[in-house]
Amino acid sequence: MTRKISHAAARIKLGLQDKLRLGNLDAQRDWGFAGDYVRAMWMMLQHDRPDDYVIATGEKHSVRQFAQIAFQHVGLPWEAHVEVDPRFLRPADVNTLCGDASKARLQLGWEPRMTFPELVRQMVDSDLARLSGRPSS
Repeated sequence: MTRKISHAAARIKLGLQDKLRLGNLDAQRDWGFAGDYVRAMWMMLQHDRPDDYVIATGEKHSVRQFAQIAFQHVGLPWEAHVEVDPRFLRPADVNTLCGDASKARLQLGWEPRMTFPELVRQMVDSDLARLSGRPSS
């Protein structure tokens, strides 16, 4: 879903696409940066004894918020380009998913470093660079 949004925002900005069709804009997820999660894995490996950890940001953001930030980043009004398509609605979908990483924070000292808006902007920038044929930063 996230790559679908960032990719579409970049394509629409570049004039390669007109609309983005999504399902439930109110679904909330705990989105985080893979680099933060890799750092958490490394910290687990450095820990004295093996244990199970939940790695998450602990923050919920809606699909709508993701789209708003992505389109704002490319200077376009998201409402003009995002449409709800009933074909993408999932009746059995969980509306809210959010992790509790308090154990990892307490025992490992791990904290996510990248914010949600930074993550969305980085994904859009990566897609813009790829679609434009230039190296991403």
